[in-house]
Amino acid sequence: MTEQMDSMDASEGHVNAPSDKKSGQTSLLDSGEDFEVLDEEDIDDEPPPLEDAGGGKGKNADDTETKTADEDPEPPGQVDEWLDVLGNDQLKKKILDDGKGRDSRPQKGQNVKIHLKTYLMDGTQVEDQPNVSFTLGDGDVIQALDLTVQLMEMGEKALIRTDAKYAYGARGSLEPEVPPNAELSLEVELLEATDAPDLELLPPVEKIALAGHKRERGNVHYQRGDYAFAVNSYSNALQITESSSKVDISPEEENELLDVKVKCLNNMAASQLKLDHYDAALKSCVSALAHQPDNIKALFRMGKVLALQGEYTEAIQTLRRALKLEPSNKTIHAELSKLVKKHSEQRGAEQAMYKKMLGNPSSSSNVQKPRAKSSWGLSWKWLFGATAVAIGGVALSVVIAARN
Repeated sequence: MTEQMDSMDASEGHVNAPSDKKSGQTSLLDSGEDFEVLDEEDIDDEPPPLEDAGGGKGKNADDTETKTADEDPEPPGQVDEWLDVLGNDQLKKKILDDGKGRDSRPQKGQNVKIHLKTYLMDGTQVEDQPNVSFTLGDGDVIQALDLTVQLMEMGEKALIRTDAKYAYGARGSLEPEVPPNAELSLEVELLEATDAPDLELLPPVEKIALAGHKRERGNVHYQRGDYAFAVNSYSNALQITESSSKVDISPEEENELLDVKVKCLNNMAASQLKLDHYDAALKSCVSALAHQPDNIKALFRMGKVLALQGEYTEAIQTLRRALKLEPSNKTIHAELSKLVKKHSEQRGAEQAMYKKMLGNPSSSSNVQKPRAKSSWGLSWKWLFGATAVAIGGVALSVVIAARN
C-alpha cells in the first residue's frame, strides 16, 4: 500500500463515472484521495414525496386552454399533459403511449427493465439502451429514472424532462456522453417488473456479483459528491453480504463476501465523514476492524473520526497502530504529525487556562509557609515564657518559706 491509503475501495470504469476532461478535476478514485473536499451538489438526503396525479395527468393539465399564441406549441399529435413530479418544474413526465393500468405500476424494491433513449435538449441522442435493468428505489440509476418509473404503468411509454440536478449534475458523464449541467429528455418504455430474488436462495456467485454492483454504484455516487446516495448504495450492498444463505457456500466465497463487506464499511465511513456523521462513521470503522483488525484504511479513518470528535489521545494511538503496520505510509505520517502538534498546542492552552483560573499556586504556597512558621515560633515563645514564670513563682515561694 502506498500514499493512496485514502483511496476508495473500488475499481472504477462504471458507465456513469464522469471523465476528468469533462469535469475539469482529477477523479477522486484515480487520485487516491477520498478526503479531498468536492464541489458538492445541492443534494437532498430524501427526495420530496411523489405526487400521484393519476395516469400521468398533472395538476396543470387544464391550463392548456389558457395558453397564449406567444407560447411555443407542442409537436403535432401531442397533448400538453405534463406531470410536475416534484412540484418544482425540474422533473416532468408526459405519457406517450398508455400502459396496462395503475395496478400494473412497479413497486419499490422490484427489479424493472426499461428501454431508454437519452437526448440533450437540442435533440442530440446520446444513448439508446434496449434493456436497462435496475432495482427500483436503490439508486442504481440517475434519480430522474428512479422517481418517474414508479409512476409508470406496464407497457407505458413516457417522455421525461429533467434538470441536471436529477441527472448527471455539474460534473456531467463520460458514458453516456453528457456535458456538465445538462438538462435531458428521456424516452422510457417500461418493459418488465419482477420481484427481487430471495437473498437466502441466491447462489453465492450471484450474491457476490450483486453486492459488488451496489458497492460500485455507491462509488459513483461518492465520486460525484452525492454522499447521502453513496451511503444508501453501500447499505444495500451490506444487506446483501450480511444475508443468511440456504445454499452451500465455500470458504473462498465466504471470504469474497467478507472482503466486499469490509470495503463497503470503509467507503461508507468515508461518505459519513463527508456528511459530518461522526458517530455513524466511527461505528462503520469499528465494524470493519471487527472483521479485519489490521485493516489500515479502517484504522486511518477511525483516527480521523476520533480527532474530529476531540479524542486526540485515542486518535494518536490509533494512527500509531496504523503506522506500525505500514511504516512507509506518508499519508499516515502527515496526519499523525499534524495531530500530535495540534494535541500539544491544545494541552498548552489548557494548562494556561487552568493557571489563570486558579491563580499562581507556587506564589500562594510560598506565602503560606512563612505564616505557618511564624505561627509555630510564636506558640513556642509563649509556652517558654509561661514555663519561666511558673518556675520563678515556685522558686520565690521556696525562698519565702525558708525565711519563715
